[in-house]
Amino acid sequence: MAAERRRIRGAAVAAGRGLVLSVLSLAGSVTLFVLAVLSVTFVVLGIGLVTTPFVLEVVRKHAGQRRLYAATWAGVRIPVPYRPFPPDLRSGFTGQVERTLLILKDPATWRDLQWLLADMTAGCVVSLLAFGLMVYPVEGFVLAAGLWRVFEDSTYWYAFVPVSSQLTGLAAAALGVVLLGLGTRAAQPLLRAHFLLARVFLAPTQEQELALRVHRLTETRHEAVDTAAAELRRIERDLHDGAQARLVAMGMNLGTIEALVEKDPAQAKKMLAMARESSAEALAELRDLVRGIHPPVLAERGLGDAVKALALRLPVRSEVAVELAGRTEAPVESAAYFAVSEALTNAVKHAGADRLWVDVHHAEGMLRISVTDNGRGGAVIGSGSGLSGIERRLGTFDGVLAVSSPAGGPTMVTMEIPCELS
Repeated sequence: MAAERRRIRGAAVAAGRGLVLSVLSLAGSVTLFVLAVLSVTFVVLGIGLVTTPFVLEVVRKHAGQRRLYAATWAGVRIPVPYRPFPPDLRSGFTGQVERTLLILKDPATWRDLQWLLADMTAGCVVSLLAFGLMVYPVEGFVLAAGLWRVFEDSTYWYAFVPVSSQLTGLAAAALGVVLLGLGTRAAQPLLRAHFLLARVFLAPTQEQELALRVHRLTETRHEAVDTAAAELRRIERDLHDGAQARLVAMGMNLGTIEALVEKDPAQAKKMLAMARESSAEALAELRDLVRGIHPPVLAERGLGDAVKALALRLPVRSEVAVELAGRTEAPVESAAYFAVSEALTNAVKHAGADRLWVDVHHAEGMLRISVTDNGRGGAVIGSGSGLSGIERRLGTFDGVLAVSSPAGGPTMVTMEIPCELS
């Protein structure tokens, strides 16, 4: 009974969303299609050079809104296919012309216009059907309840049922029951079908996806090189200021000890103790440095145990679930480990969480890691944030980062890296 109520409630929500989508399809898509066609046509007159970038930007926002609804309402992911604008785009009228040409040369622009056509026709019909199958039965019930008397001297057609008496009114109610049963089962699939139709046009083609992937990998490779260079400079600085300085001081102390060993044995003994302490501190610093480069537990025990070791060192309660049937390549393990480490640090330092959950598993050629906390929420991926660093680190291996963090929490950071287990 509870499952039936949930199904009816879900169908009612889907029907309401179908109405929203049909309004957006009719009012939004029709208007934007007309404006876009007129603007592109007026490019030859010069007017379109000013209006086209603005109009097509609105079209892209309209499509972006539909992508958001697809993900949140039906779990349908529609990737963004647009080519990025070059950073050295000029300003003024010349820049406006360049911008217009770049937008018009982007295949995704013309696919957006095709989607507007499909959305205002088939997309609108599908979404209206999701709404109509839940609302139209109400008319049958109202007819059976007494509205049929209005049509007593004439015939009113409810679907294929002619209504003119109580008996035919009851027949309309029976048909309404059938349609309502159909609606409760079909509303959500119809809503999903609307978004699947949109994905046909809004998602990148295989060629576009390959081009975008190459562009993204090129960017992440550059970032990886820059990160590696910065890491080398950090290691050099840590060695120079830390262990190297201690070793130099220890060498000087040993030279002094050598001169004092016969003249002042007590002082030499005291300096030997200092040298021993310096050597222990230098060794500890070297171990910390090595752990920062590649933790020994990661090399020896693998990603699962390394993440568990990370969680044990946290000042809050944590639960770690690991399902890995083997090990990934060392670079992927290292990237995943430091990404989890950064996510955990963010949760403790910025989210004010007192409970953490980490899930690590591998399925369908993808390493998936989620870090969830019960903190205050509001985390976003932005320039300079720790999440941006995680995104860049994962991007080196064609991985992706997704963050769900509503105000008030909880926050879930999900990481995916394509890889195989050995």
